[in-house]
Amino acid sequence: MKKLTVMLMGLGFATAAFPAVSVAAPFAPLNQRAQMIQSRIDQGIRSGGLDRREAFQLQGQLRGIQKLEYRYRLSGGRIDMRERADLERRYDALSAKVRFDKHDRQRRW
Repeated sequence: MKKLTVMLMGLGFATAAFPAVSVAAPFAPLNQRAQMIQSRIDQGIRSGGLDRREAFQLQGQLRGIQKLEYRYRLSGGRIDMRERADLERRYDALSAKVRFDKHDRQRRW
């Protein structure tokens, strides 16, 4: 009886922990992040939320991050966790800048 109780408790813990592991693990691919930011920049140009100067600067920053990612890949064959964290931080900052520039009430006339 004791073995059955322990086995059922273990099974209960395993099923409770499984959804949490599957949700927390995945990373968004870096090239997908770059594409999403580029599409937000393009949408900002179309809607008038970004003027030409802002869009040019944002696209330049995006190209810089992509070049850095390329150099990281060349240096060791793949990106380690420290490099990935650096790229994620840079993509987060650029995404926040896109959001700010799109909503800063400057309009292209």
